[in-house]
Amino acid sequence: MMSQRCSPAKVLEDGCVSPPPGTVMETAIPTTFFDTIWLSLYLAQRLYFYEYPHPSSHFMQNALPRLKTSLSLTLQRFFPFAGNLRFPPPLQRPYIFFTDGDSIRFVVTESDADFNHLTSDHAHNAQDLQALVPNLPPSTTMETDDFKQLPLMAVQITIFPNTGFSIGIAFCHVAADGKAFTHFTKSWAAACKSLEDLKFLDNIPPPDHNRDSIQDPKGIWSFFVEQFRELNSDFSGHVINQTDKVRVTYRISRANVESLKKWIETTNDSESEQLRLSTFVVTCAYVWVCFIRVEEARESPSDDDDTICNFLFSAECRHRLKLPSEYFGNCLKPCILSAKRAELLGKNGILVAVKAIGRAVMELDKGPLGDADKWISRMREVLSKSKHNVVAVGSPKLLVYETDFGWGRPRKTEVAHIGSSGSFVLAENRDPEVGGVEIGFLFPPIQLPKFKSIFEDQRLNFNIS
Repeated sequence: MMSQRCSPAKVLEDGCVSPPPGTVMETAIPTTFFDTIWLSLYLAQRLYFYEYPHPSSHFMQNALPRLKTSLSLTLQRFFPFAGNLRFPPPLQRPYIFFTDGDSIRFVVTESDADFNHLTSDHAHNAQDLQALVPNLPPSTTMETDDFKQLPLMAVQITIFPNTGFSIGIAFCHVAADGKAFTHFTKSWAAACKSLEDLKFLDNIPPPDHNRDSIQDPKGIWSFFVEQFRELNSDFSGHVINQTDKVRVTYRISRANVESLKKWIETTNDSESEQLRLSTFVVTCAYVWVCFIRVEEARESPSDDDDTICNFLFSAECRHRLKLPSEYFGNCLKPCILSAKRAELLGKNGILVAVKAIGRAVMELDKGPLGDADKWISRMREVLSKSKHNVVAVGSPKLLVYETDFGWGRPRKTEVAHIGSSGSFVLAENRDPEVGGVEIGFLFPPIQLPKFKSIFEDQRLNFNIS
């Protein structure tokens, strides 16, 4: 049963943190088309929860100074997050600008919410998490140069007295994708954990801010910026409405995943088609079919229903473009694939989904940029014309549960910005011994019992319980 919504957190501090003075020169970093594709989409919000069985005064005196000092040192390398996204007049490229003294908003709050409830897997109000992530300062207009600028990151520490604390981070997706952001958070965590030995910096690979390696001979960035201006001329950060939604987490163990892979191999009767049986592919296929079955229960489609259902995910492309793993920015390709609803609802619906997702992944290996000029128009078409869309966010490969600030692995980590009941978030299972994947969902409360029933029934039907 869900608890009542949490009362607002009490603000203890509202200030800022910057890199050490004089350590970073004034820098302008141009955006690439990988960045500008995110101009019209929402801010990203990530939460980390840690156990801390001490009173608030103990946290303020001991933990908070470590978090602030290590963040400042980390921003020396990840300085774009302390800067601003500058959006100049039409026909000019947006860029990230940092100058000495720039900082990120840093808020400390105290909450009387139930830490154990918030970090559990069972359903809780989605808006409870929104109270734990900060708002970015508003965008401003620079009158002398006629451009707008938007801060790129804010951090909120929330103390749950005698039980734990959370680190909530909001950042503009134009600045970084999940891989770059995770590089930042793990660097911050390592700095905090090893603060007494500043040699830790030598063991952490620095971010690569060089954008010259992203080739754009067709000028796709300008095409994306123009499409953005058509959609939203008032550039600002967006907040997703999660009113009357609940969040819930399910897990599929390593053994479950292997059982599902074996079932797919046994069921597949096409020797001519190579199957891509990665954990990502089979998990997404499983979840996609669950969503379609929930739709079936609501809408009762006919057996010959040719309705097209879409599945969307973002593919990490650094290795495909031979970029450094530490490249800082965005390097994601939006992938869209489709299947008929009747086939997904059939006896071998998961196999149909596996083949469709697997083909999309294998197509990436042939070259991810061939259709780059159509990415935005294709997404707009799919999202506007079809209500049968399922979106995967995140990846188990990010290993978010390895973000240890010195107080152990996170008790829970959440992506707080998902706002659609057709979206889900993937991460590795927080229990490394069990392995597998953790899947976070957002639903209207009325849909949750049916989804839970279908999700568990699927385990039995495909022998992965």
